[in-house]
Amino acid sequence: MRRLRQLAERTPAGRERYVDLLRALAIIMVVFGHWGVAVIGRDAAGRATGHSALGDLPWAYPLTWLAQVMPVFFLVGGYANAASLTRLRARGGDAAGWLIDRSARLVRPTSTLLLVLTAAAAAARLGGADPTQIREVFWFATIPLWFLVAYLAAVALTPPMYALHRRLGLAVPLALVALVGLGDLGRLTGPEQLSYGNYLFGWLAVHQLGFAWHDTRAVPPPAGPTGPPQAATDATGQTAPPQAATDAAGPSAPDRPGVRRQRLPTSRRAALAFLAGGLAAVLLLTVLGPWPVAMLKVPDERLDNAAPPSLALLAVAAGQLGVILLLRGPAERLLRRTRPWQLVIGVNLVVLTVFLWHLTAAILLIGLLDAVGTLPTPAVGTAAWWAWRVPWLLLLSAVLVVLVAIFGPVEARSGRHRAGRRTGRGTPARTVLAVAGYAAVVAALLVNSTTPQQAPEPLGTPAPALLAYLAGAGVLRLLRSGWGTRG
Repeated sequence: MRRLRQLAERTPAGRERYVDLLRALAIIMVVFGHWGVAVIGRDAAGRATGHSALGDLPWAYPLTWLAQVMPVFFLVGGYANAASLTRLRARGGDAAGWLIDRSARLVRPTSTLLLVLTAAAAAARLGGADPTQIREVFWFATIPLWFLVAYLAAVALTPPMYALHRRLGLAVPLALVALVGLGDLGRLTGPEQLSYGNYLFGWLAVHQLGFAWHDTRAVPPPAGPTGPPQAATDATGQTAPPQAATDAAGPSAPDRPGVRRQRLPTSRRAALAFLAGGLAAVLLLTVLGPWPVAMLKVPDERLDNAAPPSLALLAVAAGQLGVILLLRGPAERLLRRTRPWQLVIGVNLVVLTVFLWHLTAAILLIGLLDAVGTLPTPAVGTAAWWAWRVPWLLLLSAVLVVLVAIFGPVEARSGRHRAGRRTGRGTPARTVLAVAGYAAVVAALLVNSTTPQQAPEPLGTPAPALLAYLAGAGVLRLLRSGWGTRG
């Protein structure tokens, strides 16, 4: 509590606390959503299995328009990435240094999860477990990494995409939405390969809106015939380059009129327009159009709105943006109070750990209850299944609290280490290694996510992917130590 009080007291007056609240709420909703729709059964061999209840609860499909909160996560991620990039540039840092800096908070907790799961898989294999069963458990525990792959890619692309945003503004997300529409057409009429880009284009479109939201909080650089932007100073009083001063102040307005210079509207009228327009579009695309009503994966459903993101999911994202803007004022007033803000800070210190470990908590609880012969397996939708929801969620929460207490400090320490490091510009070799290390991490996680659930993997994940991940994470760790930095 003492540290939370200190962090709350040191919060800058201009910080957008609402972003932190949204990040925490989004992850908590993901966790309880996954837990809440879980159905536990048994296969022909008597082993415990799990699947989603959504296929048996069609009345709940519209509720997924609120429960699918990954667009919120990418929206606030875009805001946070734009803010941190402009701050680092104001201190004289470069894009490679920013990527290395961001990797600490993302890669270290992920490495912890993978190393612990790999060690458990190796121990299970030595104990005689079947490699296919090992992979099934590992696959289920690492489902969160599927979304993390997309977010890591968005982070890596932040410097060039933010530069594009500064030049073209809201035209960028509009172009990305058009590309998603082209991909949707490929999924519906072929070739399906056209849709593969939607895994990136869809989430990037929402991420770009986060950039635009950040602009609404930024102070534009002074205009006039007085010459180039003046240098800024950082928190230590050191002078930053003139370009960094412009970056930190926000994007300059392009010379041409239209959507390229239009800022994201955030008024109440705009919020209602986003909400109404998003709802109208999602109804058109799902009720009258070909897309499923559910925004989460439904077993045996041919089309999935989230994998890859569809126009219907982006319509939901627009509606969610409207809700976010409508609630912004009351939320900001609430977060000016000490206790609510401390709670938000506390969750955000370990928010990625909560996300990464919540399905492992389910595996551990199922295994424990099965081992002692007390694992309930009621049929979905029955009174017994609904009654089991409350103790199920409470028990899972208790297990996750233990896991976060054990592994959460890894993430919390990552934040402290990043805050205390000196900023400097790197050598070309450092830039190349940063890109290569980060690419290796993303590629390895992608290979793990796309490897079939039934593949016989003694370590739970393909060994080449594991080696590539460890190599990439190791390179990023070396660079975070300051290697290859000038000044």
